[in-house]
Amino acid sequence: MEFIWILFAGLLIIVGLIGAFLPVIPGLPFSYLGLFVLHLAGVTTYSTTFFVVWAIVIVAILVLENMIPAYTTKKFGGTVYGATGSMIGMIFGVFFMPPIGFFLGSLIGAFAGEMLYKQDVHVALRSAWGSFLGFLTGTMIKTFVAAMFAVMFFRAIF
Repeated sequence: MEFIWILFAGLLIIVGLIGAFLPVIPGLPFSYLGLFVLHLAGVTTYSTTFFVVWAIVIVAILVLENMIPAYTTKKFGGTVYGATGSMIGMIFGVFFMPPIGFFLGSLIGAFAGEMLYKQDVHVALRSAWGSFLGFLTGTMIKTFVAAMFAVMFFRAIF
C-alpha cells in the first residue's frame, strides 16, 4: 500500500514540475500535495511548521507570479494586452514547437498583443520584451521551488 502512496505522490510532484512551466496548471500546489501525501503515508515526517511555512511561500509565489509580468510590462511601456498575449503565445508555443516554443511563443504573443493595442513596432517590441522578462522571472521562481520539492521527494523515498 505504501508503494501506491509513493507512486501517487510522485505523480503529484511530476504534475507540479510541469505546472511550473504551464500557466494552466497550478504546479506548486500539486508539488506541495505530493510532499503532504508522503507525510500522511508515513514515508517521511515533516513538521506542521514546515507545511505552514511552505503554504505561505506558495501563496506568495502565486500572487507574485501574476504581479511580476504586469510590473515588468508596465515598466517597459506595455499594456495588459502584451501580458495576456505573452501567456497565450506561450501556451500555443509549447504545443506547436516544444521546447523552444515556450520562450518564442511568449515573446511573439506579447508582441502580437501590443500590436493589437495599436502601438508602433518599436514600442510593441519593448513592451513585449518586458512582458517576456516578467513571465520568465515568474516561471524561473516556480521551477526552482518545484525542483526543490522534487529533491525533497527523492530524498524522502531513497
